[in-house]
Amino acid sequence: MGRWLLVLALLPLPVCGQYTLYTCGASSKDYVVGAKLPASGIFLKPAGGEWRHAGFNHPFITAFDFDPRDPSVVYAAAGNGLLRISAGGERWKILTGSDVTELLDVSLDRNAPGTIYFSHTAGIQVSHDSGATWHDAASGLRRKYTAALRVDSRRAGVLLAGTEQGVFRSEDGGKSWRLAGAAGLQILHIEQSPHDACYWLASTEGGGLFDSNDCGVTFESNGNLGVGRNLYDIAFDPASPNRIAVAGWGTGVAITEDRGKTWQPRNAGLPATSVWSVAFDPAQPGRIYTNVHEDAIYLSPDNGRTWSKEGLAGSSIFRMKFVPETPRQ
Repeated sequence: MGRWLLVLALLPLPVCGQYTLYTCGASSKDYVVGAKLPASGIFLKPAGGEWRHAGFNHPFITAFDFDPRDPSVVYAAAGNGLLRISAGGERWKILTGSDVTELLDVSLDRNAPGTIYFSHTAGIQVSHDSGATWHDAASGLRRKYTAALRVDSRRAGVLLAGTEQGVFRSEDGGKSWRLAGAAGLQILHIEQSPHDACYWLASTEGGGLFDSNDCGVTFESNGNLGVGRNLYDIAFDPASPNRIAVAGWGTGVAITEDRGKTWQPRNAGLPATSVWSVAFDPAQPGRIYTNVHEDAIYLSPDNGRTWSKEGLAGSSIFRMKFVPETPRQ
């Protein structure tokens, strides 16, 4: 009996629960400067529900994150500051002052309650009191423009930042930084595997993918995928430790089934390969969402082998994230 209990304990936990798909972007197709701004900002799709535009019309939101302790609150990196969004997307509050603009990414520290980091065109800032006060966290970075930012899911204060000069790592909450890899390349996105916290991927502008198997200490080139192109997004499949999707312009959607050893383009049904974002549905294994620039959201039920139009016609969606509809216990 004890042996069977041990076997069951080692099996992966099933993915369950209900999620709302949060997206940020703009309905920019055929827009003319000076015309009324079409619906832009946050778009939501609850489990079993329809797409809706939530809250204010906002032309520049690039990324968001949530705290698993209270997923009803989402933090969004926007052109006018860091936004705290609650009440199903209807209640917004700006947590930063007029001295900080053009935010690019945001990441919460899962191991330090109340700690939020965001990156912008002039560096990185951190709050340890849920956004009441902010402090610089980029003093050790020579070039401050930081497009990508992630906090390690296991250790408080361990950060990975994607700058104009590569991936940088900090072990002290941004007080000091060291180069981890992809030297001289503009980093566009960074993600950590939910299955193996020591496995990271970073996408670049023209340099392809870089991966780390030593907890983000060093990054090496993953191969030729996306070389000469821009890779904008990375998504790990919560149902499979070896399946990962990458999205980019000229690449479309590419998927690996062997944790990055080989990649296959999966664009059947997409009208173009100018793709901004991609996300796996944690409640529906095999289901993936993506967005084609100024066209629509597309849905695949079979891990990207086929695609069909799903909604938000004319949109450019820069980031997607599934957020639990109720806090996990």
